Amino acid sequence: MALDAFDQAPAGVLVTRGPDHRLTYANDAVRTMFGDLPIGTPVRDGLGQGTLAVLDEVRKTGKTVRLDEVPVTVDRSAGPHERLLRMSLSGIALQGGESGLLAVVQEVTAQVVAPERIRGMEKELRRLQSRYQSMLWVDAHMVWVTGPHGEAREVSQGWQRLTGQTVEESRGHGWLRVLHPEDRVPAEESWDKATEEAVSLYEQIYRVRTCDGAYRHIRFRAVPVHEDGALVEWVGASTDVEQEWQEERRRRLLDRAAAAATDITNLEEMCQALADVIVPELADSCHIYLLPESSSSLPHAPIVTERVAAAVRPGLSALPPRRKDYHPVDSGFVRAVRRRRPVHASFPPGRPPFPCADLVAKWLAETRSHSLAILPLVVEGEVAAVVTTSICADRPPTAPDDIRLMREMLDHTHDAVSKALRFRRTQKVALALQHSLLAEPPGVPGLELAARYQASPTAAEIGGDWYDAFLLSCGAVKLVIGDVAGHDLSAAVCMSQVRNMLRALAVDRDESPGDVLRRLNSALETLNGESTATCVLTRLERDGDGLWQLAYSVAGHPPPLLVTGDGKGRFLQDAGNPLLGLNHDQPWISAVEPLPPHSTLLLYTDGLIERRGEDLGDGLERLRLCAEPLAREPLGRFCDELLTGMPVTGEDDVAMIALRVPPAGCYEGVAS
Repeated sequence: MALDAFDQAPAGVLVTRGPDHRLTYANDAVRTMFGDLPIGTPVRDGLGQGTLAVLDEVRKTGKTVRLDEVPVTVDRSAGPHERLLRMSLSGIALQGGESGLLAVVQEVTAQVVAPERIRGMEKELRRLQSRYQSMLWVDAHMVWVTGPHGEAREVSQGWQRLTGQTVEESRGHGWLRVLHPEDRVPAEESWDKATEEAVSLYEQIYRVRTCDGAYRHIRFRAVPVHEDGALVEWVGASTDVEQEWQEERRRRLLDRAAAAATDITNLEEMCQALADVIVPELADSCHIYLLPESSSSLPHAPIVTERVAAAVRPGLSALPPRRKDYHPVDSGFVRAVRRRRPVHASFPPGRPPFPCADLVAKWLAETRSHSLAILPLVVEGEVAAVVTTSICADRPPTAPDDIRLMREMLDHTHDAVSKALRFRRTQKVALALQHSLLAEPPGVPGLELAARYQASPTAAEIGGDWYDAFLLSCGAVKLVIGDVAGHDLSAAVCMSQVRNMLRALAVDRDESPGDVLRRLNSALETLNGESTATCVLTRLERDGDGLWQLAYSVAGHPPPLLVTGDGKGRFLQDAGNPLLGLNHDQPWISAVEPLPPHSTLLLYTDGLIERRGEDLGDGLERLRLCAEPLAREPLGRFCDELLTGMPVTGEDDVAMIALRVPPAGCYEGVAS
């Protein structure tokens, strides 16, 4: 097929094989000189014995020989007549390893060949030989010749059959018109770069529009042809690699999807990574929705979903950030959920054949989307999530192969998504449990109370932090802050058990905070020997003079901070004890501290002060310096300013509870 490139060469070109020099190829110029020459015909007829001897010698030795004036008898319709030919003969290697002969022929019957024309003929011979060898080396399906910057000069019939372009339509840069619009500029730039860098092989893959209007991936390979050290043209070929490209893309996308599921544990981040794999490779947009539990089993009912991931190709507007979407009962979305099978539809731009969520319908119209694919993800027998994709503008509709690939991607990520989904549901249960235990502090006459809880913005799990405040029948006030080891549902459950046991023990007997923690520690060892926790337990009551005093005990927890009304802060560190949950045979220590008028007591968890790799003392000092200027601020603002002013890492939750003693003479009637 490579010989097609010589069809329109200005000089006659013929190729023979075998000892009797049977014709293998003749271009248009040869047929003009000699008429229709059947392939396989010996070319001995009409040549003199001397010329035949030269042909035999060239075939045997492979040397190049030029014959200046070769008489040939040509039998045409007007009768036989002689012509004078100039011939350049060269041995070549044919496919299959057989030796052959390449002849470049020019008629010189009516003219004297000038020296310049001889040199031009020799250059043409060298170029044709180079083309032939290059095309044998490239070994491809469609052959072509371009100028130094990709301007087509000659194309074979293979290119015409593939694209439907005529020879004239493909000349110059006309062949670029059948490339995908996104590939045209890169193609021009790649030719210029290849010429500038003098590469020995040009190789690129572009999308080419075929006769039926579809695009296929075609590999372009070419080698340069030089004359006198200068690049004069590229000789190359093109091969259809659509199947190879599709398989490579499939492997690459499946690997990316698997990596997204393997490297990420947070469900929202996992879904976003999956959407980013799909866009723009397979679609112009991708949105992933989570369904409420058991919603897929409700017949003939609309579905309200949570949109957890969205990706759109550059240049497209995104859906509004509202995360809840209402899908009508007759929508394609609900149909896919009920049937548990993908729904695919192509339609006029912006006009889907079924109802959609209101914001989605508006977005489809704005982006002129014309193709939708809706794929449900089934986890443990229920549709847990739905992936929707759309195609916009001039891009072809989603192909069935692409839908199968997306289903395969979901199958590859099923186990990881299922695990993350179960964890997310467990996390919601733990969070609800934790928040149910973090009640508002009670109203205490003569004291002001405030509490805050800030969940970690980055932690994927629920912590065991808690605070508590309650009144005893004797009028004393108990304040508690604590943290159970762990970040999962079991930690939240353990936290609720510790909180409730501590409440029961604190009201059971009238004893010091240290004795209460001692009994709590014994209970933990007996009932839950593997759990540990930290805690600060305080008891506030008035002395004989009507002033408030604090009795406290600390079990492995950061110490309470006391800030006086004039802005002097210090940590209360006279009642330290080990972690709860450890065997401790020594007495548990309590301490008593008077609370001056207008002083503030702060109990907090370690998320407020700890930084990875930093000494705990640095965090405590940072807290003291941040709290002292806030001594005269309202107690609620005091807490809020600490949360915003402390440079927390966000790796852990933060819980705090604060108490403010009123100024002297204002002890009565202060609400919390």
